[in-house]
Amino acid sequence: MLDIADELHRWVEQGRDFAVATVVAVGGSAPRQPGAALAVDSEGTAIGSVSGGCVEGAVYELCRQALEDGEPVLERFGYSDDDAFAVGLTCGGVIDILVTPVRASDTAVRGVLASALGAAATGEAAALARVVSGPGELMGRALLVRPGGSYEGGFGGHPELDRTVAGEAAAFLDAGRTGTLEIGEQGSRCGSPLTVLIESSVPAPRMIVFGAIDFASALVRMGKFLGYRVTVCDARPVFATAARFPDADEIVIEWPHKYLERTGVDGRTVLCVLTHDAKFDVPLLQLALRLPVAYVGAMGSRRTHLDRNDRLREVGVTELELARLRSPIGLDLGARTPEEVAVSIASQIVADRRGGTGVSLTGAHTPIHHEPGAARRIDSVA
Repeated sequence: MLDIADELHRWVEQGRDFAVATVVAVGGSAPRQPGAALAVDSEGTAIGSVSGGCVEGAVYELCRQALEDGEPVLERFGYSDDDAFAVGLTCGGVIDILVTPVRASDTAVRGVLASALGAAATGEAAALARVVSGPGELMGRALLVRPGGSYEGGFGGHPELDRTVAGEAAAFLDAGRTGTLEIGEQGSRCGSPLTVLIESSVPAPRMIVFGAIDFASALVRMGKFLGYRVTVCDARPVFATAARFPDADEIVIEWPHKYLERTGVDGRTVLCVLTHDAKFDVPLLQLALRLPVAYVGAMGSRRTHLDRNDRLREVGVTELELARLRSPIGLDLGARTPEEVAVSIASQIVADRRGGTGVSLTGAHTPIHHEPGAARRIDSVA
């Protein structure tokens, strides 16, 4: 649901009633992952998507019905071998969808959802937990967790359950992860097993592009397209200008390694070194390869790559650290233009992030959609 937070937050502020359908679980080849959502307001306006178009019509009607009934519903969609034109996923996957009405009269749940949508719309970190299966009185209830573990909302008179889910949601938030959580009945006061969907909304990951060259301009645009907050860093003020990089969120004029020393990075940050100059590359990569970031890539020919590796070894970079370096940067697409090279680099970043192979899907036997991770189970509530 948080993936369409901007529009939903406006709906809340306008006082609209709506129903939101959220993907809570997937199996096999499914086009959208948990957290993807479609919402329908009382006028019939729809936003978002829960599939590649296979089941949107049926989910739209479920939203209209839930808005009329005022009751949440959990529905499963999958492929039907008996009737390939039946409502279902023709790709062969299975998705479970929770449809929740959000009406102005339900002030408790609407208030929690409004806070979650507001946080996501403004780029604040927050995790939203909702019961998707279990006792009927808990279905659709929500709890919002913020960094540090503070939370609001809850599951209606079950403080022990609230505390446990809040703790688990905080862990999901720290990892920037969305997924399901199973809680065993023995430790909770609910009396029945529960499945909870936890959606994490975190600030956009960072892409830092070092080297204000033409290839960098195309990569900045690609990074923004992929949802990164993009910084361009170069020590040369004549090249690092807003006119040359209008799409960048930030332009920094500073020696690259000095900027990297002082700026914040995390496990989602990608570093793209396009400086192509040893005096910049070596001190920068010496630092970058020791940071807990998602990706470090460096541009250059194979000869440049070998020379750069030798220089890095001379300053103490280990073979294990060098193994993290994606150099020459990008996948082999035969790219020539700056835009094609940007696609090549972005493709490698996505493949690294998602566990892809980078090979053509035609004739391959690898999964098209990689599993995002199994649900966690808690057998007792401390």
